[in-house]
Amino acid sequence: MMSVETSLKEAMTSIEGSLGAALVDYTSGMALGALGGGRDLDLTVAAAGNTDVIRANTRTMEMLGIQEDIEDILITLGSQYHLIRLLKGRGGNGLFLYIILDKAKSNLAMARHQLKRIEANLEL
Repeated sequence: MMSVETSLKEAMTSIEGSLGAALVDYTSGMALGALGGGRDLDLTVAAAGNTDVIRANTRTMEMLGIQEDIEDILITLGSQYHLIRLLKGRGGNGLFLYIILDKAKSNLAMARHQLKRIEANLEL
């Protein structure tokens, strides 16, 4: 099992093209941990903003009567992927892993696979 800090380090090192990673509580919008980012990439602002993305998607699914859980949400920009993975089980309810990838250097399928593995080993 990995701690939050170790999980974020694992995301940054094992997922090629990682620019930043965070564990976020989407009930409050607070980042419980963040790694990477930089002057032009404020992970705390992005974490809070993506909380609204999750809430909007959840409301839409409820209005449509869709009874499935969201695995992940992808936002594709010209040069980046923003991947949001909602955590399930073991105290993960209300949390998501958020990773920003350099589109030219990353493999989206592998990133999704690695986030799923990191989630399974995350100790909350």
